[in-house]
Amino acid sequence: MGAEARTTMRIGRQNFAGTALLETSELLFRGDTRLRVPFASISKLEVQGDALHVTYTDGLLELALGETVAMKWAEKIRSPRTLADKLGIKAGMRVSIVGVDDEDVLTDIEARGAILERGNVPKGAGMVLWRIANPDDLARLPGIARKMARDGSIWVVHRRGDASTADVVIFSAAKAAGLTYTKVVRFSDTDTAEKLVIPKAAR
Repeated sequence: MGAEARTTMRIGRQNFAGTALLETSELLFRGDTRLRVPFASISKLEVQGDALHVTYTDGLLELALGETVAMKWAEKIRSPRTLADKLGIKAGMRVSIVGVDDEDVLTDIEARGAILERGNVPKGAGMVLWRIANPDDLARLPGIARKMARDGSIWVVHRRGDASTADVVIFSAAKAAGLTYTKVVRFSDTDTAEKLVIPKAAR
């Protein structure tokens, strides 16, 4: 989930009240009207006074965000964080890949200098990227937790909107395995990822 702000959007002579959302690769507006502006469609960004001016394929919109927030949003749009950034990928890190077959994601991780271990979780793994398809898959969680490094992490990737693998289901399994939840990221258009780690007091 990205940043969001209650605001007013101006397009031409019309003003719309609602919520602006700054996502990984797009700007959204929900309220009196709905709008989706992919970053790729934006040709110009300016902060004028308290408003962010966005020139995109269909014209110009203005968001009344306040100068400080407008500056931050403009910078994030110009230099968006990648999924590898959000996962905490670093050069030389050994990342175990289980069930994740999105080549764009894996290429991005490798481009950061990470070493991929596909299909298995070696002893002392620093990070595990694991996609589950159903709640029965979570029976493997204790075994994976025992293999990972004490200061390592497991990212559990699951389909957004599927109640059978919702975050509360994952959190319950994590607690039973001696793990704790620390973070969530938007993994793809369809998936979300939850970060699980061993509590510091137990390391």
